[in-house]
Amino acid sequence: MNAWNAVESADFRGPLDVTRAATAVLDARDRVIGWSPAAERLLGYRADQILGRPLETLLPPTGGAGAGALPLAQMLGSVSRTARHRDGRLLSVATSVCPLADTGEGAGGAPARVLVAAELEGLRAWESQQAMLHGLATQSPLGLAIYDTDLRLTWFNATYGREIGLPLRDFLGKTADELYPRGEFVTEGYPGTTHAVMGRVLDTGEPIIDVHFVGQLPTDPGVDHVWSCSYYRLQDADGRLLGVCEDAFDITERYQAQRRLNLLVDAGGRIGTTLDMAVTAREIAEVAVPKFAASVTVDLVQEVLEGEEPAHGVGLPALVRVAARSDGETTGGTSGAVPGGTHRVVYPPGSPQYRSLSSGGMVLVESTMVVPLRAGGRPLGLVTFVRGEHPSVFDRGEIELADELVTRTAVWLDNARRYAREHSAALTLQRNLLPQRLAPQSAVDLAYRYLPSDNQGGVGGDWFDVIGLSGTRVGLVVGDVVGHGLQAAATMGRMRTTVRALAQLDLSPDELLSRLDDLVGQTASDRSSTPGTDADDDLATGVTCLYAIYDPVSRRCTMARAGHLPPAVVHPGGAVSFPDLPAGPPLGLGGLPFESLEIELPEGSLLALFTDGLVEGRDRDIEAGLGTLGRVLADHRRPLDELCDRAVAELLPTGTAADDSALLLVRTRELDAAQVVAWELPAEPEAVGRARELATGQLRDWGLEELSYATELAVSELVTNAVRHASGPLHLRLLRDLTLLTEVSDTGHTSPHLRHSASDDEGGRGLFIVAQLVQRWGTRYTPYGKTIWTEQAFPPDYPGAPRPAG
Repeated sequence: MNAWNAVESADFRGPLDVTRAATAVLDARDRVIGWSPAAERLLGYRADQILGRPLETLLPPTGGAGAGALPLAQMLGSVSRTARHRDGRLLSVATSVCPLADTGEGAGGAPARVLVAAELEGLRAWESQQAMLHGLATQSPLGLAIYDTDLRLTWFNATYGREIGLPLRDFLGKTADELYPRGEFVTEGYPGTTHAVMGRVLDTGEPIIDVHFVGQLPTDPGVDHVWSCSYYRLQDADGRLLGVCEDAFDITERYQAQRRLNLLVDAGGRIGTTLDMAVTAREIAEVAVPKFAASVTVDLVQEVLEGEEPAHGVGLPALVRVAARSDGETTGGTSGAVPGGTHRVVYPPGSPQYRSLSSGGMVLVESTMVVPLRAGGRPLGLVTFVRGEHPSVFDRGEIELADELVTRTAVWLDNARRYAREHSAALTLQRNLLPQRLAPQSAVDLAYRYLPSDNQGGVGGDWFDVIGLSGTRVGLVVGDVVGHGLQAAATMGRMRTTVRALAQLDLSPDELLSRLDDLVGQTASDRSSTPGTDADDDLATGVTCLYAIYDPVSRRCTMARAGHLPPAVVHPGGAVSFPDLPAGPPLGLGGLPFESLEIELPEGSLLALFTDGLVEGRDRDIEAGLGTLGRVLADHRRPLDELCDRAVAELLPTGTAADDSALLLVRTRELDAAQVVAWELPAEPEAVGRARELATGQLRDWGLEELSYATELAVSELVTNAVRHASGPLHLRLLRDLTLLTEVSDTGHTSPHLRHSASDDEGGRGLFIVAQLVQRWGTRYTPYGKTIWTEQAFPPDYPGAPRPAG
């Protein structure tokens, strides 16, 4: 059952309507000569009880002679009266009198008037309903329109007419699609056209409530409006279909405000996802087009793009175009290409962009809006929004939205700029702390690769080094500092410097790591004991390191590691292995000793030292990475640089990773037998002269007589000291490599010290004199004693000095 079948809701006749009101027919003397059933229900009198009786029986006089008579002035409208019910009750009623055809006042018993009456309360309710209907037609903020069953306009109210701006007669008979040819419904789940929506209501009888329609008024083309519309059937009291009623309320401002809010929410989720300024600039352009503007360009100050602090108050800054997005439209500007896929832009005087740069404020010119990017009062750049067809200008809400959007973007860009500056500083520090160029070594051929982490990971603390040691030996080191950023880079620099210093003491690998571990632990302890500091802020205690020493004379390689991955060893036959090297704890943890492992490497063996960033990734575990590295190194006869490139290409195909990566490849050499001579001598005074003879004789064979005096003096002093202070046999060895090396070994563990003797001292000047004649000298310890060595440069014209390859 629908509403039109309910009597109370469907009967729009007034309470004084003769078809439903209490009706009495009066003669000329106001006697009741006719009585309706409704009158019986209202006042309680049956017809036989009231007919012929005077009207005063029902409507007592209110005072004064002839009060019961009805003046002609009251015959045309309703008046309030007090009526008496048959049971004596008094009722407030509204009455109205209508004269009948003129029968003459003297005609007795002839009908003269018709009196209608109704309860006053019902009349007042009906009048309120009428006022409501009148308000809907003339004062309601809702636009009301009625369409017939052919969906053609038949009526609209005053609000609808004010919106359209033309009278009803100009639009009668038109369909809604003709009134709004480019309009459409944007609410999901409903047809797009008004014809389809109203057709559904006619077919189903189900109303459609609060669907959003976007269109342009017939009298205001070019400006989009948004209405909240509802549709329902119109039927008469008998249920006959009359058409469709449309309720429409203009919600353009609310809709635009919601769209602006949605755009800001979208911007919050899509802009600033990275610390890359170019990406952030592209993100604001992607958010704004096409929802807010038809074209967006983002120009940044060149210093800002480089991570520098933006200049303030020094002329107009140079701009670089970093992002542009549009629906096929282009923006102006004189450009010059610069590296990185961006280009400089120069705006002419008088242009909106030039004016914005000059004033530092927003500039709005017709369909173009230029909003400055600023942070801390300093310029970062400009964002230019350009409108397309309609609407061609920005309203106040859109100006506020653009300002908010650009302000947020400026914060993200400034964060990215600060990060870029810190990242650049850390990267510069890291590169300066890493070897800029590895000196060639006669013991090994070498190649290396270092790849910093991606921008998200930040600068790490991986390092590597190759250190020349006494006796033509070479120290190989690779390490990794946990963490990223300036602290990791600075810690890496301290580690590398410390390892180089300790290596010059000719310490064994396990002893070097032990001393390095003590230093890291002590530094961390000192930091943590200082109020307001944190050990991890200055020095990472999770440093890993691998240190190896290769001797090209014995072809022995001694290595030890502190929590680091073992090296890869490729023998000349192509077999790849990862030595079972005792792991040892990371540096700074303490508690466990470090152990060395010594292996023999035939000439031409390949040794690969690397950090975990090379072999471990987000989508690959270490075992898989080691397997890939082993397959690449198995083809070991290729040039070392080519092997490095292949390893990086296989393990880091994108060129970057979340962690730094270091790879050091060395191919071992063996020192030629003709370059080394050694003798064993007794620890007796006679050994001093014999040592001088053997050394000077060998120098003659090598054509190095020019070095005989200094070498003879050095051998004499060193052998004399060994005879005096050590026991067991002595060993003298000469090596002709990049320099002339002289070594005297004994079984003692006390090292001679260089000192300045007084004028009256009888001795103590020998080692001082030796130090003045040679290029370098030093001491290294072995499990069986010590070795004192000196190094002398070859004469400038000496042709026989071997040179390292590469």
